[in-house]
Amino acid sequence: MDLRELDEPPRSADLVIIGAGVVGAATAFHAARAGLDCILLERRPLPATLTTPRATGGFRLQFDNREEMELVSESVELFLGFNSTHGHDIGIRQQGYLWCTMDEAGIPRQQGLVEMQHGWGLTDVELLTGDETRARFPWVGERVLQARFRQGDGFLDPRALALGMLSVSRTPFVAGCEVSEVVVDSGCVRGVRTNKGEVACEQVVIAAGPFSGTVAATAGLELPLYTVRRQKLIFANAPFVPQDSPMVIDEETGAHWRPALDGAFLLHTDADEPASPAADPVPVDHGLHRRLIDPDSPVSICRVTPFWERAWTDGSLEWDIVAGQYTMTPDHRPLIGPTDIEGLWLNCGYSGHGVMGSPACSRVLIDLICGQSPLDGNQLAPDREFIEREISSI
Repeated sequence: MDLRELDEPPRSADLVIIGAGVVGAATAFHAARAGLDCILLERRPLPATLTTPRATGGFRLQFDNREEMELVSESVELFLGFNSTHGHDIGIRQQGYLWCTMDEAGIPRQQGLVEMQHGWGLTDVELLTGDETRARFPWVGERVLQARFRQGDGFLDPRALALGMLSVSRTPFVAGCEVSEVVVDSGCVRGVRTNKGEVACEQVVIAAGPFSGTVAATAGLELPLYTVRRQKLIFANAPFVPQDSPMVIDEETGAHWRPALDGAFLLHTDADEPASPAADPVPVDHGLHRRLIDPDSPVSICRVTPFWERAWTDGSLEWDIVAGQYTMTPDHRPLIGPTDIEGLWLNCGYSGHGVMGSPACSRVLIDLICGQSPLDGNQLAPDREFIEREISSI
């Protein structure tokens, strides 16, 4: 992989991108296509090593709103053609997403959602009875009453995607380069100060994941962002896990798992997880293992797939927990576009959808920067009115 690392930043650039995770890499990918002279600045020793590799790596079109479905459709098109177009294998596995309900009230909810999705043209979403689900996936538990499934959804390697986009863009980056200040004069961006020197520029994109609010504060901005820990339980070697399985989600609890390595990743989006300051590294809570694996836990993954009880009873299975952070907004949609400071742009706040959302949203951002799209038509503008809503971060 051909990455262009510099020891120190240039003295000037057309565009400075702060953050070299998957969002920063997607920004660089589209900026290079637009002919912009960019530099990526990354505070860590290597790109895409903080939040990006902690992600589940899933992508899907089963959304509850048409806008997000259409945006992610653009990203998925890029994913599916990335290897053939650019020669980078990003680990695509279209094994589907299976959303299971064990609640009688979940049956009409699923039916209504699938009907909506069909109306948007996503006609390959299937609605399966409990028995039909078990006929196709025999390891699904007897408590499952119904499921919705789309084969075209799936998963990929988030870090391979980020490094692939960075390589294709040919955008140089500087690692170990922490931005201490976005320099502003008379309401306009003039450059950035870092621990490795200053870069003069008139355009800056903040794509720093959980540290986006911290960076924006150096320019005197307070962003509508907060960070929440997201943990991932890893069984690197679990022979009983079917490696051809889809992503499997307990629709009532949000607990979910997907095959990975020679085992699986298991996750649970805990609504009671409090906001916490941006951190590097992010501390882990080893109690996640019990919550997800103990059959008596109310959010146990055994509810949907009883074979996971083996992981609870077999003490020889090795496991690990890693943690990253979601960067959340009040309406769980990203901040894409200009700030009140001329030349300062945002690409952050993906609320758990950074891997699947950032390619399309970064294209939107670069179109705005280059004047290819009107600012007043941007529904993800940072100064929009936020309407709080419940959105799955899976």
